[in-house]
Amino acid sequence: MKQYNRVLLKLSGESLMGQQQYGIDTVRLNDYAAEIKSAVELGTQVAIVIGGGNIFRGLSGATKGFDRVKGDQMGMLATVINSLALSSALSAVGVRNRVLTAVRMEPIGEFYTKWKALEHLEAGEVVILSAGTGNPFFTTDTGSSLRGIELECDVMLKGTRVDGIYTADPEKDPAATKFDRISYQEIYSRGLKVMDLTATTMCMENNLPIVVFDMDTPGNLMKVLKGENMGTYVSND
Repeated sequence: MKQYNRVLLKLSGESLMGQQQYGIDTVRLNDYAAEIKSAVELGTQVAIVIGGGNIFRGLSGATKGFDRVKGDQMGMLATVINSLALSSALSAVGVRNRVLTAVRMEPIGEFYTKWKALEHLEAGEVVILSAGTGNPFFTTDTGSSLRGIELECDVMLKGTRVDGIYTADPEKDPAATKFDRISYQEIYSRGLKVMDLTATTMCMENNLPIVVFDMDTPGNLMKVLKGENMGTYVSND
């Protein structure tokens, strides 16, 4: 039985690189499409926000001399490229989907409104929400928080390379221990880097829970959707 009716799935652009150093690994892309197809077949309404760090990240571009606003706009376009790739992969496995963009660029994608996105979700289509919030200085994590709240999702599922939230970076500190559950307040008090502060605060103030889990292991998304004890659950409780 599914645990959630409507979810916001946040995918990392870096994860799309797979074993590559740049761009899109089609094996990883197709794995994601298969996972999302299973979620749809379970009866879950799925909205997706995907990052663009495998192509261009505005903040890192600013450190190399790019104007920050233009750099962030380049990052938004990178998320559109990833969204189109995911849309193509989903279509190839028979999953109906729509790409919506936060800035106008028809016919590449439909211009985002809450009502249009809800209409597609309730019709059983996967909605891929690209171009972040449409504004510079906001990350795709903040875009995910905003869209998850707007679309009245039950939870934000943050798919990452690690299997949850740890006391420290487990890739750097072998003594780091994993949280099964943690409150937003404890994330603040411990200074944990789960998402940027704007995104975390939005979820906390609007009571949107997050599950941080390993998306790169096949089957994990379904386990989360069925309520199994996967990753780390973040809430105000």
